[in-house]
Amino acid sequence: MNKSTLFFGIDISKDTFDVYSDQLGYSSYPNTTKGFKSFLKVLGEDTHCVMEATGSYHHRLALFLYHNAVVLSVINPLVVKRFIQMKLRRNKTDKSDAFMIYTYACEQPLKQWEPEPLYVTKSKEILSLIQSYLRQSTALKNKLHALENRGQKRGMLIRSIQRQLRQLKKECEVLQTELENLIKTEEPKLFQRLTTIPGIGKKTAILMMVCTSNFKTFESYKQVSSFLGLAPNERSSGISIRGRSRISKTGDGLLRNHLFMCSFTACEHNPQCKALYQRIIAKGKSKKLALIAVCNKLIKQSFAIAKSGLSYDPNYVSK
Repeated sequence: MNKSTLFFGIDISKDTFDVYSDQLGYSSYPNTTKGFKSFLKVLGEDTHCVMEATGSYHHRLALFLYHNAVVLSVINPLVVKRFIQMKLRRNKTDKSDAFMIYTYACEQPLKQWEPEPLYVTKSKEILSLIQSYLRQSTALKNKLHALENRGQKRGMLIRSIQRQLRQLKKECEVLQTELENLIKTEEPKLFQRLTTIPGIGKKTAILMMVCTSNFKTFESYKQVSSFLGLAPNERSSGISIRGRSRISKTGDGLLRNHLFMCSFTACEHNPQCKALYQRIIAKGKSKKLALIAVCNKLIKQSFAIAKSGLSYDPNYVSK
């Protein structure tokens, strides 16, 4: 990074965004197109803007800066939070957050942000709505189960819940079809290659492509495993802490559940996964641990296929 680069730390909320730079100090702008244009006027040639990925609030400003050729980095909020904790900062205000984002930009290596392709953004929006409907469906099923346990087998409440469940199921099917058509249109080759892996079905392949943006932002399959919450976390320190290793369960829970269900099929029909499963069981480990290892094996195979451009080879042996 050029030493003459002028960094701008940006903290965004629903209505405003606060900005800090060492040369210009603090300033605040409305989170509107008019505010974006006012902010653009203070930016010079050697400027680098840094902001958190704050849900949907940062997206419009990020696109505006990108289309106006402003160098931009969008940081994971958890990374910034841990950085603030490391600096032992206690204040939590928009101005202090903008300052700490600026400080992070000055001290840490930054990766330039580029917007995702439009179809990827649309795919994620469809998937998010499907997940929302599934959560509603689960809540209604729990309510139905509770009513039935109280002896209410029929009645207006039961019929109302059943109608809502049918409607939600119908909407999920429509959205799933739309998502599948979108993926097949934009990334037909990758979709076809992923489904050649024994154990990976259409829905899992689509979920994996959408959640990982077709693996383009990852450098290794281990990063994908960590992103999806399937990487084992060991907790041990000295002689007092001897915690059991567990997966972190961060990331997309729907995809993680799909991969776990796929692991049962992979243990039967995927030669590499079957050998891995049998090897872990032979060591006396639990079946659940072996299945999680198979999930990670499926991720490794998917990542390799996505990066190599090749289809699944049942006779492949890693060096």
